[in-house]
Amino acid sequence: MAQGALDGLRLIEMGQLIAGPFCGQLMADHGAEVIKIEPPKVGDAMRAWGQGIPLWFSVVARNKKSITLNLREKEGQDIVRNLAAKSDFLLENFRPGTLEKWNLGWDELHAINEALIMIRVSGYGQTGPYASRAGYGGIGEAMGGMRYIAGEPDRPPSRAGISIGDSLAATYACLGALMALNHRHNTGQGQVVDSAIYEAVLAMMESTVTEYTVANHIRERTGSILPKIAPSNVYPTKDGSVLVAGNQNSVWTRMAAMMGVPELGDDPRYNSHMARGERQEELDIMIGEWTQQRTSNEVLDLCEEHGVPAGNMYRAPEMLEDPQFQARNALVELDHPEHENFVMQNVAPKLSETPGKIEWVGPELGEHNEQIYGELLGMDSATRVDLEDRGII
Repeated sequence: MAQGALDGLRLIEMGQLIAGPFCGQLMADHGAEVIKIEPPKVGDAMRAWGQGIPLWFSVVARNKKSITLNLREKEGQDIVRNLAAKSDFLLENFRPGTLEKWNLGWDELHAINEALIMIRVSGYGQTGPYASRAGYGGIGEAMGGMRYIAGEPDRPPSRAGISIGDSLAATYACLGALMALNHRHNTGQGQVVDSAIYEAVLAMMESTVTEYTVANHIRERTGSILPKIAPSNVYPTKDGSVLVAGNQNSVWTRMAAMMGVPELGDDPRYNSHMARGERQEELDIMIGEWTQQRTSNEVLDLCEEHGVPAGNMYRAPEMLEDPQFQARNALVELDHPEHENFVMQNVAPKLSETPGKIEWVGPELGEHNEQIYGELLGMDSATRVDLEDRGII
């Protein structure tokens, strides 16, 4: 396993797709032994997801061990209890009530292992009138407030382009699990980590609710700008576009000098945060006229020379070529049983003493059945064959 800060800890991952498994990915990245339970023969639905070729599972299931198990059968549920007795965490993202229906709820598992930490990820949380509803990331993004403010003001709300609601819920679940781990260090007792997608999104919504309750202000879609924060936008160039942010007084002074109009640095129309905010559109037009006379690299070089924050709009090809990505090994190439040139994002964040490591891509379905059932649980081969024949494993 990867040697990381979570080395020596074992997590049982139940559920599928993103909201739960991304939490498992984060913990596996940093050294936890993650045993992923998948339905026999079909596996996690994520195995079929991706743009064109289904490659997503190989990323979100990296460093994990795959076992097959039918959770709907009593014998399968008994095996989960045996695994829970030997584990530190159990992670699930089923609809609330599902584990209780299988007699695998918190009370049952806590009685088996008082130190177990149960991580539960769902659309609406484990309580409340919506708890039993099916919940997906997009719904959580909508209810949490993110979708309404995403996109251009003259169009319907936009998706972020990634499954950010699911990933946020999983990230908060991981954070909560590590908090619970510290509590366990102090008390010896596990607890339930209840991460709801809509609440994870809500937690990222800055002061949007407070702005309404105090000032009766509702944020609206503003496209590529943050209102009254200027200049900060995507500006056209001869060969594309760049993002430039000169929205602090000292940075604006340097930016004005960079554009050949140093007198604007002290001009009362622009020399304060409030003044620039009032002239946001005017500034964007002025800067856009300057940037479109230059290539993206010319603008970026000038920004670096004058200490003005700026960056390209990257896709995968630009990431692969960028020296900063290369210097910090932000991307890593791994062996894959079917595909060459298999590159994915590396472990984050970087820890100086226990950095973690990606040892393998998402495993084959049931690849670790023999290891987990035979070595960890001590199940003999005849029993395993019998359970497999009957569709339990």
